[in-house]
Amino acid sequence: MRRLSTVLFAASLVMAALLVGCTSSDKQANSSGEGETLRIAVIPKGTSHEFWKSVHFGAQKAAEEIGDVEIVWRGPVVESDTGSQIEVVKNMITNHVDGIVLAPNQKGGLVDAVEEAISEDIPVVIFDSGLEEGPEIVSYVATDNFKGGQMAADQMAKAIGEKGNVILLRYLAGSESTEQREEGFLEGLKKYPDINVVSSDQYGGDSATSAKEMADQLLQLHGKDLAGIFAVCEPNANGTLEALRNAGVTGKVKLIAFDSSDALIEALGDGSCSGIVLQNPVEMGYQAVKAVVASIKGEPVEDFISTGEFVATPENMQDEETQKLLKPEIVE
Repeated sequence: MRRLSTVLFAASLVMAALLVGCTSSDKQANSSGEGETLRIAVIPKGTSHEFWKSVHFGAQKAAEEIGDVEIVWRGPVVESDTGSQIEVVKNMITNHVDGIVLAPNQKGGLVDAVEEAISEDIPVVIFDSGLEEGPEIVSYVATDNFKGGQMAADQMAKAIGEKGNVILLRYLAGSESTEQREEGFLEGLKKYPDINVVSSDQYGGDSATSAKEMADQLLQLHGKDLAGIFAVCEPNANGTLEALRNAGVTGKVKLIAFDSSDALIEALGDGSCSGIVLQNPVEMGYQAVKAVVASIKGEPVEDFISTGEFVATPENMQDEETQKLLKPEIVE
């Protein structure tokens, strides 16, 4: 009886060791992302503009290239809806996704949600627009927006002969990416003493409609002696273009845009727009997903990954590389 008990005890020790070994192996496999499909939440500022559809394309491209990665694409419809974006992040935490890729539409408003995700051992990559300091994110994948603003200033100076009155039409308060463009533009214009900024404190909002309304008002105030307008994102530029056309001053008042659309590409061709600062949204989505997956697998990731900035002009718009950025691939 004592011998049988001894045998059973020894057998139980062996089984316990095997179970511990299996559990340990399972945890290692899960932490490295091997042997299972990783669910990566990609959360844009909004889902209605073409730019985000191109980000989505890049994210899907990375997932297909890596293999065993599922992209969960969720975001608010409009880019000013910070509350909805916070709820999306919280839902992704509840659903236990393996990683989050986020473009915060408000640099301060998303801090707590990101902190919560990280506390639940969900790595977070921020893309497109920065987050206030605090959370220990994996990486920031973005355009150098300040440099992009400086490039817009140089293109504006070229378009207006380095002299005249110009307007900076801002986007939304708290949007880090566009704030960087705005400050870069103002800094860049300091090289041109004969260029006078007559308005830099007005916001166009998150739609072409609201941007047009603001541009209409600014044209009524400053249009008589105005040389140019810099619109810092796609909806702003689309609305400003419409306002310029309605006022009959396209070509006379030079438009510099940031991010492209079909209307802006057409305007670049017919002279209604004098330059478009371009990002690479496909590369942004691609690199952001690659970064978060690398982090999950324990691989090193750079703190900042630049996706570049470019200027399309009437002169270079037909170049092959410029065309790829003017009309990036999208998820329909």
